[in-house]
Amino acid sequence: MKSITYYLLLTILLPALISCGTNVDNKEIILATTTSVQDSGLLDVLTDAFRKETGYKIKAIAVGSGEAMALARRGEADVLLVHSPKDEETFMQEGFGKSRATFMYNYFVIVGPPDDPAGCSQTASAKEAFARIAEKQANFISRGDNSGTHKKETALWKETSASPKGKWYIQAGVGMGQTLLIAGEKKAYTLSDKGTYLAFSAEGGKSKLALKIVRDGVPDLKNNYSVIVLNPDKFPKINPAPARRSWVNLAGAQAFADFLVSPATLKLISEYGRDKYGEPLFYLMGK
Repeated sequence: MKSITYYLLLTILLPALISCGTNVDNKEIILATTTSVQDSGLLDVLTDAFRKETGYKIKAIAVGSGEAMALARRGEADVLLVHSPKDEETFMQEGFGKSRATFMYNYFVIVGPPDDPAGCSQTASAKEAFARIAEKQANFISRGDNSGTHKKETALWKETSASPKGKWYIQAGVGMGQTLLIAGEKKAYTLSDKGTYLAFSAEGGKSKLALKIVRDGVPDLKNNYSVIVLNPDKFPKINPAPARRSWVNLAGAQAFADFLVSPATLKLISEYGRDKYGEPLFYLMGK
């Protein structure tokens, strides 16, 4: 009788104990992040500092913000680092996020051929620059990947009366760095976050990018970044297959979110890129 009782208790409690133990002791977390943080080089700096400080190892999946949130909805990430505010709000309203903190920003920039055939540098806003590109049917490379940058581009087209169609409008379906390289090869315009552009420009040394910034620093190009900790209650063992996640590592995800908004990390972010590019690649909210 005693052995039967013991067996029943073990059968009932063991899965919970294993799950709890894994959440507490698992020193690896999965971060789904936008490619711009990776392509700018900031991601490596942050994850290395986090590992040294906490012992956690981060498995980073760098995709567009839309795909990052799609992974999270399937329970295949613990924490998000994304820049698509409206989609983030929907994500939180649906209960997938436990917490969200918007902690840094940079600016999108419109970049294009040095001779600027559409005259974007003469415009007062990104909306006006996009209208000129469409009017001239100047080559434009879209990321076309449901990323935060692609969503921003789509929103800007909607603000104009232009319809981005035809041979001049090309959807690349790749990350920011590759999109910039394609734009350079085709002497085309594109929308980029400034950090990735600087990292891939000739000044940054990653490549001889034949593009220049033609519209920058206007209010309609601000680009906010948020960290979102996933809500473990939304994923009660939804993925039993060994190759997929069956729970959220809440302890690790929260540790990373806390790390990002700590004074030391915020100082690191505010200084990142200044020595190499003459300006930081990201700024702190409220500053």
